[in-house]
Amino acid sequence: MKRSRVVLLGSSMVGAVALLAIGQAVLEANQGETVLAPVFEVDPFWPKPMPNHWILGSTIGVGVDSRDHIFIIHRGFATLTARTEAGLDTKPPTGECCAAAPPILEFDPAGTLVKSWGGPGEGYTWPSSNHGISIDHKDNVWIGGNGNDSTARDSHILKFTKDGRFLLQIGKPGRNTNSNSLEHFGRVAKISFDPAANEAYAADGYGNKRVAVLDMDNGAIKRYWGAYGTKNPDDASLGPYHPDSAPARQFRNPVHCAEPTSDGLVYVCDRPNNRIQVFRKDGTFVKEQRIAPRTLGDGAVWDIAFSRDREQKYLYLADGKNERIYVLDRQSLELLTSFGDGGRQPGQFFGVHSIATDSKGNIYTTETYEGKRLQKFVYRGLKRVKRGNQGVPWPAKP
Repeated sequence: MKRSRVVLLGSSMVGAVALLAIGQAVLEANQGETVLAPVFEVDPFWPKPMPNHWILGSTIGVGVDSRDHIFIIHRGFATLTARTEAGLDTKPPTGECCAAAPPILEFDPAGTLVKSWGGPGEGYTWPSSNHGISIDHKDNVWIGGNGNDSTARDSHILKFTKDGRFLLQIGKPGRNTNSNSLEHFGRVAKISFDPAANEAYAADGYGNKRVAVLDMDNGAIKRYWGAYGTKNPDDASLGPYHPDSAPARQFRNPVHCAEPTSDGLVYVCDRPNNRIQVFRKDGTFVKEQRIAPRTLGDGAVWDIAFSRDREQKYLYLADGKNERIYVLDRQSLELLTSFGDGGRQPGQFFGVHSIATDSKGNIYTTETYEGKRLQKFVYRGLKRVKRGNQGVPWPAKP
């Protein structure tokens, strides 16, 4: 009898421990699974106010130079609301607010505007619709364009010094879509760089359906490919994306980014197909990952930036439809966490379009459509955070 009591007592203790373990698991599940990931806080005071009653239009690109100066490009007067935003630009002026800032603006790390320039000039054709700005390892500024006017279609790329001195026009404007052309582009969304190979990667883009690789000095197209590494991309329309259909065998417009890494890969934003496709630098397909696959319309995969550690361990993905920034493990493409929400307060987004990182790991974003702004998210190190969306990354109270 004594022995059976001991067994019974032991069984009860085991059962109690098991119940405690189950209870803890349920508690942890209710609290939400956590994961180790980079953490950010929005800086609501960055950048500082601009002079001259200047205001931004749809802000369509962001890049960072070697000094951690932030460059943006926007669409200016054409995207200002005439009644409420363009008072100084109307004839006669209707009020003191506001005037469109020059197309390209440069901010120092403190958020002070230090230079502005851009627009039509001698020797080149300015895009009819600005799109994307990128800074190479020599601090030269590259821009594309996605204007589709039949007489001024943006089928070219421009290169300037950081001070706005014209260096190179690659391709001629006004050309039709042709994803197999070696002479021009099809409304380039963004340019990225592989300094070691002296190559630029064009997400080509809004008309064409390819990644094009250029010589950074003379602009010659060296190679190109479509989805899954197709050597002769097809320009035929695929029709609307459907989340339950088989994966499309070609990119949909726009192909929105093509970002090379230090370990020989290229990450491509196939925006309306809601996927990242990964290639080797010769165009060999490696893998893909779908992101928010039920997203329709504008799609979920808008732009990519990498963490600034040697391994580029983390990938940051801007989703301008669902209004958040995803944090992924770059190698596995596992989605770790996300932050942000739709809205107009600091840390929220409306059309978050472009993303870049500086040498300290901070994130910068720009917003298109009616978002019309630049935001900074300060890197706060690696911490355990919710695997799901963290919400607005508002600064912690001191």
